[in-house]
Amino acid sequence: MEAAQVVCWAGTVCSIILLYFLCTDCWVITAVYCAWLAFDWNTPMKGGRRSHWVRNWSVWWYFRDYFPIRLFKTHNLLTTRNYILGYHPHGIFGLSAFCHFGTEATGVSQKFPGIKPYLATLAGNFRFPILRDYLMSGGICPVNRDSIDYILSKNGTGNAVVIVVGGAAESLHSAPGKNSVMLKNRKGFVRLALRHGADLVPVYSFGENEIYNQVIFEESSWGRWAQKMFQKYIGFAPCCFLGRSIFSPNTWGWLPFSKPINTVVGEPITIPKIESPSQTEVDFYHSLYTSSLRKLFDKHKTKFGLLETDVLEVN
Repeated sequence: MEAAQVVCWAGTVCSIILLYFLCTDCWVITAVYCAWLAFDWNTPMKGGRRSHWVRNWSVWWYFRDYFPIRLFKTHNLLTTRNYILGYHPHGIFGLSAFCHFGTEATGVSQKFPGIKPYLATLAGNFRFPILRDYLMSGGICPVNRDSIDYILSKNGTGNAVVIVVGGAAESLHSAPGKNSVMLKNRKGFVRLALRHGADLVPVYSFGENEIYNQVIFEESSWGRWAQKMFQKYIGFAPCCFLGRSIFSPNTWGWLPFSKPINTVVGEPITIPKIESPSQTEVDFYHSLYTSSLRKLFDKHKTKFGLLETDVLEVN
């Protein structure tokens, strides 16, 4: 999941706290933690260090019920296979992806027994002290090749890496009533799946785009240029979004609107293991995945408030 604006803010706060301790009589806390950090630096790249206790904090149940967020299973996932789950759409913050796969609030471990989910997010988030430990405790991993290669090749079976395929670029197009994903030129996750023989699973979250309003700039505008430059050099795109206030749903603020989010996990696509897949092979399985995602959307859209005439726009 890529709620990078919030994560970076939290990471900055954690860093300031450590620096403050360094200037007080509690400086030893910072010194010991920094020594530990040097020793533990590569742990996020090796599957992390998840905590059943953190994933089951009661606060996540309140977070789930605020919207509410629900998870629907359509097929079993075998513990003898590894998986890459493509999560769509990104939305502004990808809040439902975090709720499903970074916590146990929607019962992912009960719905898919024996499957260990790893929600992938920006690798830069793991450079922040304290925050990195919290992210790992939720089963969150860096979304880079080394980390995912380790999970899919050196961590046994029953692993499911969750990648929000559209990423930061997709968040710039998130708006209520919009059913669109960025997928046409996103093929790296398919290549990874082929290299490891990990089955691909499409996941669609109905309602993710409904919880925030956003000012969407024209492609030729200075606002869109600034967003793209920020994305290129920093790693995420700042969105001009509005939600509700903490006091009333009728006044603007930064809280998301309490609208239902329903996430459907689709049927796995069996992927052969090909260590050096050709572009033709990547394109073939990418087309299968795209078709499967469209079918998943069309089959379930009317159950969650969409019209039969609504279509999924793939960009």
